[in-house]
Amino acid sequence: MVDLLVAAAERVGNALRRTELFEQIQRANDELRAAYDATIEGWARALDLRDHETEGHSRRVTELTMRIAERMGFADEELVHIRRGALLHDIGKMGIPDAILNKPGPLDEREWVIMRTHPTLAVELLRPIAFLAPALAIPWCHHEKWDGTGYPRGLRGADIPLAARIFAVVDVYDALTSDRPYRAAWSPERALAYLREQAGSHFDPHVVEVFLALYVENGYSWDGFTREESCHA
Repeated sequence: MVDLLVAAAERVGNALRRTELFEQIQRANDELRAAYDATIEGWARALDLRDHETEGHSRRVTELTMRIAERMGFADEELVHIRRGALLHDIGKMGIPDAILNKPGPLDEREWVIMRTHPTLAVELLRPIAFLAPALAIPWCHHEKWDGTGYPRGLRGADIPLAARIFAVVDVYDALTSDRPYRAAWSPERALAYLREQAGSHFDPHVVEVFLALYVENGYSWDGFTREESCHA
């Protein structure tokens, strides 16, 4: 009887130690993920600071991209990677010369060739980082177009990752409704009309539909439109 009790106690002790070890590993993983994401957010802020025209752009487009991705049914773990990809969408511009990136007027043909390398530069920068590999869709593909006329690979339709198709709509909307040295910000109504016009050519028509539906649900405005920071952060 004593031997049986001792054996039972040992089994309970081993189970408790395994539980404690699992919890320690889980805490370490959570801390590591938080550190990774804090680093990514720092990179995104650095990019916004380098390009004064787009201050706050990364945060805005990330928040809105996440809401649309949630509406379109992405799983929680997928949303983690979408958030990282959205924050790092323009990381490849770190390899673009300041004279081109901050040029106050339109780029010439040679400068556009250089500028259009930034998605490929993003892949070269991020692909060796294992935990960021699943987040590559947006940095690599957000300049692809539904009709196949985008860059860098000329992907068409559903060959473009859905996360990148979502981001493309959000990114263009935010760019159009923000001031630039060469033009004033468009009104939301004008920008939305442009999205409708380009659905089926530049943009995935279904993504545009979801974008417009969320806009209406939010009272015909994106002001104050933020997502709850939960397990996806």
